Amino acid sequence: MPKLEPITIKTKVKQPIEKVWHTWISPEHIVNWNFASPEWHCPRAENNLIPGGRFSCRMEARDGSMGFDLSGQYDSVEAPHRLQYHLDDGRKVSLDLFEENGVTLITQIFEPESSNPIELQRDGWQAILNNFSKYTSQLDR
Repeated sequence: MPKLEPITIKTKVKQPIEKVWHTWISPEHIVNWNFASPEWHCPRAENNLIPGGRFSCRMEARDGSMGFDLSGQYDSVEAPHRLQYHLDDGRKVSLDLFEENGVTLITQIFEPESSNPIELQRDGWQAILNNFSKYTSQLDR
């Protein structure tokens, strides 16, 4: 099967880059934003933020009807500007942060999987990124 083109999603966060980075990498924050809709939640997150370090999170429907683990390994960590990692299924993901005038632009590029429609994957990952922006923007500066 041919490799699918990577998908790019973006958001802006009204916080300085250091706050955005900390909120992205800290399990105590990850559990508060890492889901695409209010019907879902992230009851557990672990993160060993070093090249070769592993991360994992549990995503579950709030009604208990379904859930899955998402995990992988960091390839490159360049705090507070860039993360590159791969998921356990081999797909690659990159995250870039750029601050301008106290607003941080996040660009995330990920390789889609082949079992779900591209639009569903793009919309789901974008919803999580939007949830991150909303959560992080309301934190104290």
